[in-house]
Amino acid sequence: MKYMKRSGIITLLLVFFGFLPAAFSQGYEIKIKINGIQDTSVILGHYLNKSMYPDDTAVIDKKGYGVFKGSQPLPEGMYLIYLPSTRYFEMIMGRDQQFFLETDTADFIRTLSFKGSDENQIFMEFQQFMVGLRNEADSLQALLKKTENKEEKENLLAQSKKVNETRISYIEKIASDYPGLFVAKFLKATLDINVPDPPRDANGNIIDSTWQYYYYRNHYFDNFDIADARLLRTPLYEEKVMNYITKVVPQIPDSLNAEVDKLIEKTRSDSTLFRYMLITLFNYFGKSNYMGMDAVQIHIAEQYYITESWWSEPKFIADLKERIEKAKPLLIGKIAPDIELVNVPAEHFIKAEHDSVMKKFPHVGAQFNLHEVEADYIVLVFWESDCGHCKTAIPKLYEIYENSLKEKGITVLAVSTLFGEEGKVKWVDFVNTHKLYNWMNAWNPYSYDYKITYDILTTPQIFILDKNKKIIAKKIAAEQVEDIINAFRSTK
Repeated sequence: MKYMKRSGIITLLLVFFGFLPAAFSQGYEIKIKINGIQDTSVILGHYLNKSMYPDDTAVIDKKGYGVFKGSQPLPEGMYLIYLPSTRYFEMIMGRDQQFFLETDTADFIRTLSFKGSDENQIFMEFQQFMVGLRNEADSLQALLKKTENKEEKENLLAQSKKVNETRISYIEKIASDYPGLFVAKFLKATLDINVPDPPRDANGNIIDSTWQYYYYRNHYFDNFDIADARLLRTPLYEEKVMNYITKVVPQIPDSLNAEVDKLIEKTRSDSTLFRYMLITLFNYFGKSNYMGMDAVQIHIAEQYYITESWWSEPKFIADLKERIEKAKPLLIGKIAPDIELVNVPAEHFIKAEHDSVMKKFPHVGAQFNLHEVEADYIVLVFWESDCGHCKTAIPKLYEIYENSLKEKGITVLAVSTLFGEEGKVKWVDFVNTHKLYNWMNAWNPYSYDYKITYDILTTPQIFILDKNKKIIAKKIAAEQVEDIINAFRSTK
């Protein structure tokens, strides 16, 4: 008993002198009164980016009163109170988690009031202020659409600009007056940076045309603390990060790898933030339709995911390692792996068109290796006649070859990936139907190792190789082939 008393006194002293957070013994208690509803339940939830996740439920009595209560403090961020009618209103969950709020379903924002929460009082006043500004901005936009008078338009645009400047000034004042509150950090995070005019020489000419771009890029996160996990629990975080990755940073793997490293390193202070950043970037580059972005996903996997994703199952990590092993030799800039194929001449397809025995016969043509093919550029396409997309893409590619690529000395190596007698029959029929006689028609009836080497999970798959067999493009559409080759030729 004596020990217990001393422990209690020590705890009180630690709290009193600031060695333990006040939330150690408080948790959260949010009393609410919502006029306009009764005898129902409402949900308290938090944002994670633009999604809402529930944290607690409160029963609303006949007078509209209810309470959310828990023994542990809630993570700070932006929260919502969600009503059965699918309507909701927002509030800030900061350090003060013992407060009372009242509002009315007739107008949540205008009737909202708080007691015991400075952050929400500031946030409420900001929202109410914004309602007035938004109404003013909407009125100006409506007038702009109606008028054709140039002078009047300029005047209305100037007024609209002033409205936006008023918004910015209001937020900057909150940020300056309450630097220790999350509401101030959140509102400041909504502001884009102001890019100064570029430096000019003595004659007024701009010295560096890229100056403003690099200023914007270097200062992009000035108002947004990417290391603050509280901002992750708002609708802002992912949009801010992905806009930077997709629209600000050059879409070049080396540049993206460097920026990815910076973003991930800045999140290490919080495990939730680190996990979010790693998963988000890994998945984005894995699903990207832009050529070459698989190099960024492999970089993330090797540098971080395999060694630091403690949440991943061992099987997932093992599968990921296997996928990387297959994908790395196929990255743009790598020498294409050599494979053994069989070149089937046009004469065989023509003769086999009405000869069912010859059509099935697999042992025809000359074996060769990919690296033996001499050409300034090789278009290597893996396809199959059963593939719906191939049925349109392959004839289109052949048309491009006949009309343009052939005369430029570009070789197209079209590899049918179907196997066995049935695959041979379908291949012969397709080639004859579309008269695909003048390019290299190849397959391998003896082995499908080439499909593993080139990771052919779907068809068609198009690779462009230069004369040294270096991969310069891959996973592209038939319509892109000529433009890509022309672009590379123009740099020579």
